Amino acid sequence: MKFLLTSAGIKNTSIHNALVDLLGKPVAESSALCIPTATYGHPMIGPDAAWRFISGQEPRTPMCELGWKSLGVLELTALPSIDQERWASWVREADVLLVNGGDPLYLCYWMRQSGLADLLPSLRETVWVGLSAGSMVMTPRIGEDFVRWRPPTSGDETLGMVDFSIFPHLDHEALPENTMADAERWAADIPGPAYAIDDETAIKVIDGVVEVVSEGHWKLFTP
Repeated sequence: MKFLLTSAGIKNTSIHNALVDLLGKPVAESSALCIPTATYGHPMIGPDAAWRFISGQEPRTPMCELGWKSLGVLELTALPSIDQERWASWVREADVLLVNGGDPLYLCYWMRQSGLADLLPSLRETVWVGLSAGSMVMTPRIGEDFVRWRPPTSGDETLGMVDFSIFPHLDHEALPENTMADAERWAADIPGPAYAIDDETAIKVIDGVVEVVSEGHWKLFTP
């Protein structure tokens, strides 16, 4: 699987170019599935956010409104009630999975419960585009600062499909708790490498090779 882990979607030309590079073809020739599930787990986000994401009515975090050849919705909480081979075929046929923000632990829980987490390692050419929580879920840990919804395990562990953690929305004007100083305190409790990224930054990963794509600012913290 190939990853484009963003703080706020396809915000600028550099991130858009990275997406096209990962797809290997234009967006207009690519099929997408969007995953809104994380939205429902966050205590400060309502269902209108899921609608805006799915309908491409969220210009602050562009994902679904990019002009895809086709776009479908994959709601993870519904998958346990559907024959797995049926929905797995939808995932295998998609060029890209667009994964909304919200609560990363809630998203992680339903990725595991639905079986999607088990399927992902077999998707060699599929692109995972994460937005905030949709990016954080691929890391080993999110850190206690980002724990809101508590999983049955009560930890902050996520899928670990990349080997670094992510502090998103760095220095966002609406998030006074997301300063660089806050990111440094957060990183001190993360045992591995960790990136703080602003909304103009994304992290591209192919076969374990990491590249930061940015028109903004970011910082790498190492233990």
